[in-house]
Amino acid sequence: MKRRHLVLSGPAALAANMMSSFPSRATSPGNVIKFGQSAALTGAQANYGRDIRDGIMAAFTAASAASASTGGPRFELVTLDDGGVRSRCSENVSTLVEGGVSAIVGLTNGVAAEACIPLMNNNQMALLGTASGNMGIRNAASGGGAFHVRAGYDLEYKRMANYIKDFGMRRIGYVYLRDTSPANLAAMSQALSALSIVPVETIAVDRNATSFTDVSTKLLDAKLDCVLFSVNSGPTATIINEMSTAHYAGLFYASSYAGQDLMDALTTRKQSCIMSMVVPRPNSGSANVVSRCRQDLAALGPDVKLGMTTLEGYIAGRIAVEAARAALKVGGGERVSRSRLKESLAALRTDLGGYRVEFTPGVTQGSQYVDLIAIDRYGRLVG
Repeated sequence: MKRRHLVLSGPAALAANMMSSFPSRATSPGNVIKFGQSAALTGAQANYGRDIRDGIMAAFTAASAASASTGGPRFELVTLDDGGVRSRCSENVSTLVEGGVSAIVGLTNGVAAEACIPLMNNNQMALLGTASGNMGIRNAASGGGAFHVRAGYDLEYKRMANYIKDFGMRRIGYVYLRDTSPANLAAMSQALSALSIVPVETIAVDRNATSFTDVSTKLLDAKLDCVLFSVNSGPTATIINEMSTAHYAGLFYASSYAGQDLMDALTTRKQSCIMSMVVPRPNSGSANVVSRCRQDLAALGPDVKLGMTTLEGYIAGRIAVEAARAALKVGGGERVSRSRLKESLAALRTDLGGYRVEFTPGVTQGSQYVDLIAIDRYGRLVG
């Protein structure tokens, strides 16, 4: 398996070792451009974190291979495991910044990403492709340092609200993460209230909890038409399983944050769900970005599979490569500074093949793409 990346844990203890492999200044040599990532590689969100990492690595490996014959840059990813814990993610990002990476890419915890914004801005660094629709990193307070290659929860929630309105559902339950950003709660409230929908039950859960029996019971007792989820896969899959076992007759609708892991869990159990998707469908025969991702993932080995989450990571990786190459051109091919990479992102407009990412001055939301899909009990994407 040919993966040019490091997977590490324990950021405080590793800082000294990492420094020896990084340049001493906030630049990367022209032949090696290092990006940093903190992801949940263990814990309840491990599959999600690994998928995002593998997608980025597929893009970096392909770009490095293409550069080999031209003397272009090699792209490397340093990944630290945060176990899905906010404080560990913040520590990891601090370690990566001190270590000298050019930018941070593919964080898998939106709330933690929000907490990292001041550090990124203070160091003139870009926070690219966080694998979350978190609205807290999309508001004015972010200072323009966070660049998003996927749609935010505001667009997802509007699509969810319109769906339940169109089908005449009135008794709605909403399950969200206890540590979510207030901006996310506000976005869902606005989407529902715009259509005069008031949830019957609104329940906060712990993303790393293992028991949700009380939540499932409360939702069942409420006799709901539909349950909306804006949480990671673990809680979503568990609650769907418990309610389905109890013969719940309504619908489940999950945000994109549940990812491919939820699809896999439902396929195994032969359970269905409506789901938001912020990248093209992995079974798309027309989107070039999907076929390229499948091809580039194959270079990482047979255990790495194409799915909606690996595709999201891949897109973030492709954008990182495009921005770094643009920064190298401006710098005459010598070095990529943090500030120059950030400037390149701010002006980047590209079509990856059926998926456009466009940044303009003052606008760091690069994509508005939201699809609504149904997962049938065989795990097929329909509707």
